[in-house]
Amino acid sequence: MAGNDREGGAAPVQVRGTVLTVRRVDAYVAMTVVAPAIATRFRPGQFVAIAVGGPQSGMLGRRSFSIHDVRPDHGGTVEFVFLPREPGAQWLADCRSRDVLDVVGPLGRPFPVPRDPASCLLLGVGPGAAPLFALASRLADRGSHADFLLGAESADRVFGALTARRTGRSAVVTTADGSLGSRGTVVDMLPTVLQQARTDVVYASAPASVLRSVCALANRYGIPVQALISEPALTCGTGLCMGCVLPAVGNDGITRMVRVCVEGPVFRGDQVRWDDVGTIPFDALGAPGWKPRPGGSAPGQTDLTAGTMHGGQSNAG
Repeated sequence: MAGNDREGGAAPVQVRGTVLTVRRVDAYVAMTVVAPAIATRFRPGQFVAIAVGGPQSGMLGRRSFSIHDVRPDHGGTVEFVFLPREPGAQWLADCRSRDVLDVVGPLGRPFPVPRDPASCLLLGVGPGAAPLFALASRLADRGSHADFLLGAESADRVFGALTARRTGRSAVVTTADGSLGSRGTVVDMLPTVLQQARTDVVYASAPASVLRSVCALANRYGIPVQALISEPALTCGTGLCMGCVLPAVGNDGITRMVRVCVEGPVFRGDQVRWDDVGTIPFDALGAPGWKPRPGGSAPGQTDLTAGTMHGGQSNAG
């Protein structure tokens, strides 16, 4: 059955947003910016693209971050979370209250949500967990249950464990070094969690290598995955730079090179060609030697995320 949240509503806007707070959350920085026009347009899974370095800087590429939380009724604030591990992110981390940022958003296609109540597993690795909490609230509004599976390299890299335990029906945490929760990875724990939670659909936000394994495992159980892809990095956020393309199969069976920031960042997991990410497959539309199938019509643009999921879910608005 179709839901109605897939397209994300109104068009994005470019605003000058005032920094409200900058705080440390373990290894991460959480920044809250006053941007009411973005907050009122936001749907879970969307992101913002922020200019960094100031007007005199040579750091021209924007930095894109999934939106963690919005408060339309509290002055219209937007919060995002990041690791200050490269110059642009470090510049943001050094910002202070009342600084002004150039922000574009909300960008991208959001998570689809079920029309009928469902059992939803929200899987996040490191900062990839940040967008899942707004999704959890949206799912609760629709009468669906949310179980969390969070992981990272170490305890200080796990984001939102306390919130997940407080708001989710269940919450499982894994770390590679065993410093928090179970020792191992989210992929190690996934089969057990899927069975215990009787999951209808998985919402995953993690590095591409993890998403690949999650989709493969979920497929064995016949469970659909909605995957939020944040790697490769989304630079321009509008599809102009073509720096975030990957191969995905449309409903017509044709592989296209799609832009994560525009056609995504949320995709049906079974439509992404995970083994070919980072390449242009020989059979992708427009690749050298590509030929249309005999008797087929000329391929047009097709919705790479449309189609009905199991358990009453929908991939299309």
